[in-house]
Amino acid sequence: MTSMASLPVGSVLPLSTRRLSPLPDLRGSKLLETPCLNKGTAFTDGERTALGLHGLLPPQVESLDQQVVRAYEAYRRKADDLERHIYLRALQDTNETLFYRLLLDHTEEMTPVVYTPVVALGCQEFSHIYRRPRGLFVPYPLRDSIRELLRHRPHPDVDVVVVTDGERILGIGDQGAGGLAIPIGKLSLYTLIGGIKPDRTLPILLDVGTNNAERLRDPEYLGWRHERITGDDYDEFVDRFVLAVRQELPGTLVQWEDFGVAHARPILDRYRDKFLTFNDDIQGTGSVALAAVLAALRRIGAPLADQRIVIFGAGSGGTGVADMLKGAMVADGLDETAARRRFYLVNHGGLLTERRTDVRAGQSTFLQPWEEVGGWAKEDPSRVQLMEVVRGARPTILIGLSTVAGAFDEPLVREMSRANERPIIFPLSNPTQRSEAAPADLLAWTDGRALVATGSPFAPVEVKGRVVPIAQCNNVYIFPAVGLGVVASEARRVTDGMFLAAARALAAVAPATDDPTVPLLPPVGRLREIAVELAVAVGLEAQRTGHAPHRSPDELRRRVAGTQWVPEYPVYAGA
Repeated sequence: MTSMASLPVGSVLPLSTRRLSPLPDLRGSKLLETPCLNKGTAFTDGERTALGLHGLLPPQVESLDQQVVRAYEAYRRKADDLERHIYLRALQDTNETLFYRLLLDHTEEMTPVVYTPVVALGCQEFSHIYRRPRGLFVPYPLRDSIRELLRHRPHPDVDVVVVTDGERILGIGDQGAGGLAIPIGKLSLYTLIGGIKPDRTLPILLDVGTNNAERLRDPEYLGWRHERITGDDYDEFVDRFVLAVRQELPGTLVQWEDFGVAHARPILDRYRDKFLTFNDDIQGTGSVALAAVLAALRRIGAPLADQRIVIFGAGSGGTGVADMLKGAMVADGLDETAARRRFYLVNHGGLLTERRTDVRAGQSTFLQPWEEVGGWAKEDPSRVQLMEVVRGARPTILIGLSTVAGAFDEPLVREMSRANERPIIFPLSNPTQRSEAAPADLLAWTDGRALVATGSPFAPVEVKGRVVPIAQCNNVYIFPAVGLGVVASEARRVTDGMFLAAARALAAVAPATDDPTVPLLPPVGRLREIAVELAVAVGLEAQRTGHAPHRSPDELRRRVAGTQWVPEYPVYAGA
């Protein structure tokens, strides 16, 4: 457990000063019902007198530390993870400062409950556990009023928007309106780790219907009951949304999240050069995977340019990882064509080759010539399957983003390990039940030699009397820091180079050791501290490419640290 009170002098979380704020306009019960202003039992006697709170609160005045103790006791009493998720959401809707202080003191324990893997249950049960409004629903039938809907946002000034259409939620597919739990969870992490002020974030759900029959049959389903809008109608709707955002929220960072394969890459390509935006499934996933790969290669003393990489799963995440790794190879001096040939992307139809006619946006870069790989096909002469790719390509790195549970089975892993002293194997699909392999199996099948990172949290594994912790290769290492860097540096665009800079910065702070009992990535409890380093790297890259005002590294660092909001109560002046 990392407590704010125990942080060293000079930490990025200063506790020595309290914010001095004017008395809020709200009084009495209205003030207690406003999460970003509410202090609950921590309102002082003077504040209670000035703000009409006497009688509405118990007479005892508590500190934030005391409130955290009580909140944690209540959290621990919950019977299962979904109940804990619901409890945290309710606390967020009541007192945001207490919510974030509780998360900060218990980051490693609670991050999986606020976000992956438990948020998957939150999406599935969204209509059944719905309590209070948070964020905005933008339904297709109101497509002519999107700008007006944005004016209904709870807070006028917004630094970061996370938006989804709910079509491809984690590994569980179309959840329709329930997908809003993803932007809510993501933005909680923007605040917890990046320090973006909670009242300057906005989760949005583009409700274009759902093709999930179970949701449509559910009498409690809260979304628009209609099959998904597609084609030109869908594209026009997204265009209208982007125009409205640019008009109402100019300069706001927009993160696209969990869009289907048919839309994710085209949306990114259509808008990335027009306003401040990125796709976390593509660029964020690629960045954190690159960081973990660089950390693993540093352990074994091997250059990135020499690696042969098989990626199982060629959707948004898989192509994003391939793009980022290829970009890093090219930045290190490898020829573009040579870099492309080092990647073997496999999906349900087998290896992506130049003979494939079902290629989507983002995949064409990585098509292998059939004349070079066709001879690997033994079971089906028309396609090369995953095992055949591993036999033929002899990869040094195997990455899974397929959501196919158990895809990295024992024969496949043993085949890969025969050609590699230290195979790098990352089953990155989530939630946990969709992982391509369990770390315990990967280490058992490779006699403990594999370097492993996963997409979902896994318990440490005992190998030959040693306890080996498993790094969670989670986007949470990247996107909050990118948001912090963008906001602090006043960047005007988000580029792949900024994600590459974040990945290198993350790899640089990863444990540089050959000790197998140390994970590839830093502990989750250090994420907020690490976010400052990544944000500075992002800001410097934005300046280098002319996408942000020039500032010295020291000035940029001060701006980054000063942008991080700290969950502590203000003292109301005049109370």
